[in-house]
Amino acid sequence: MHSQQVTAEPPSNDRVQGDVPGVLRSPVSGADRAPLTFDVIIAGCGPTGAMLAAELRLHDVRVLVLEKETEPASFVRIVGLHMRSLELMAMRGLLDRILPHGRQRPAGGFFAAIPKPAPKGLDSAYAYLLGIQQPVIERLLEEHAIELGAQVRRGCAVAGFEQDDEGVTVELADGQQLRSRYLVGCDGARSTVRKLLGVGFPGEPSRADTLMGEMKVGASQEEIAAKVAEISQTHQRFWLRPFGEGVYSVVVPAAGVSDRAQPPTLEDFKQQLRTIAGTDFGVHSPRWLSRFGDATRLAERYRVGRVLLAGDAAHIHPPIGGQGLNLGVQDAFNLGWKLAAQIRGWAPETLLDTYQAERHPVAEDVLDNTRAQMELLSTEPGPQAVRRLLTELMDFDEVNRHLIEKIAATGIRYDFGEGPDLLGRRLRDIDVKQGHLYGLLHRGRGLLLDRTERLTVGGWSDRVDYLADPTAALDVPCVLLRPDGHVAWIGDDQQDLDDHLSRWFGKPAS
Repeated sequence: MHSQQVTAEPPSNDRVQGDVPGVLRSPVSGADRAPLTFDVIIAGCGPTGAMLAAELRLHDVRVLVLEKETEPASFVRIVGLHMRSLELMAMRGLLDRILPHGRQRPAGGFFAAIPKPAPKGLDSAYAYLLGIQQPVIERLLEEHAIELGAQVRRGCAVAGFEQDDEGVTVELADGQQLRSRYLVGCDGARSTVRKLLGVGFPGEPSRADTLMGEMKVGASQEEIAAKVAEISQTHQRFWLRPFGEGVYSVVVPAAGVSDRAQPPTLEDFKQQLRTIAGTDFGVHSPRWLSRFGDATRLAERYRVGRVLLAGDAAHIHPPIGGQGLNLGVQDAFNLGWKLAAQIRGWAPETLLDTYQAERHPVAEDVLDNTRAQMELLSTEPGPQAVRRLLTELMDFDEVNRHLIEKIAATGIRYDFGEGPDLLGRRLRDIDVKQGHLYGLLHRGRGLLLDRTERLTVGGWSDRVDYLADPTAALDVPCVLLRPDGHVAWIGDDQQDLDDHLSRWFGKPAS
């Protein structure tokens, strides 16, 4: 194993000291440990793992991604990128690459599948949903990470790990051992990393399973539309939606069909369609078939020492509202620059801790809104009455807008302390003299947008970019943006700015 020069030594507060719950202590002495060949090893090359790898590589962090599957997923499942994820893709110059592979649809009807159009004037330049095949978005994000210099090894499963004062020794299923400063588990709902770490995953087990798939149908579009309109009045977990060329997305309750531990079959779909609709619509030639439950769980901790969790390894919930992939990608954007700062040696003392402080509450909110949505899909009289009431309330733009922003993650406000409402929120892609704001964030650095033309980033210029633009479409004098686009400071005083630059970007360079 080739030994490379290690980057900056992490601060002493980041070392694992004493007995830490969930930490597997290494019996190997420092002299016998393998060299720290990588800064970060990521378990899992799904959207979360690939995005995290790319974010780390923007800061020259040496990254290895381990994926247990030998080949990318072959099933063709459509997933949706919501407004906030589209904004993040635009921030890194990825959106133009992704858009041709997807299909845009209006940003409405997300919450509990209540068919309300979006109100006018949503606060985003990307106010739509992009439907895209899951294998395609995974491939594009993996290619992006590799182009930036990340290593990806397929057919490599994490079997164990031990962390010590200097790093993490990761053992693969074939017995090979690798060393890195940090390990991040992005390895899904059944995360090996989370289980080995001993982090609790409390929540509720699945109570109601649902079949979901894409397949061709033999019935006419008119027959399907009429039947779906009739049944959906009482069965919200039932729909057939056309994708073109005779292919439909089919969702139907799974009650009474084969063992949930086994993949569903086309016959399972036919059986349930006949039970509920009186016909199986002549479904045939499935592209993919799956089963999902309403299990809802959240990791107790996102970090133990040098091991962290992100994506489905940290939280699971029903797919209603299409938030899962988006939540994981947004975890990666929040964590990437902070972990890179820790490795590069300029992170403020508590910066890495803000990953859990900010993202854990966001996941809690997603779990709660999916719980609520699943209740609204029930056929029981009580939930149906609440659904009818909420449907009426969503005729008010404020209610509809609030629920859309909740699902699309554009309403998130991190707690940065007292200040204007914009503080802690993400800033939309406004026009600036160099084009669009997000075009200035491709390198994953902070940005000071100065309308007064009087301020400076001084000794932080190696981490924070500067743009003087009195014409920028802002109603405040200046804003300091973090690499994830959230507003870290608002004002016009240089000393106050310096204090906040230190808070988020550490000590200035000498």
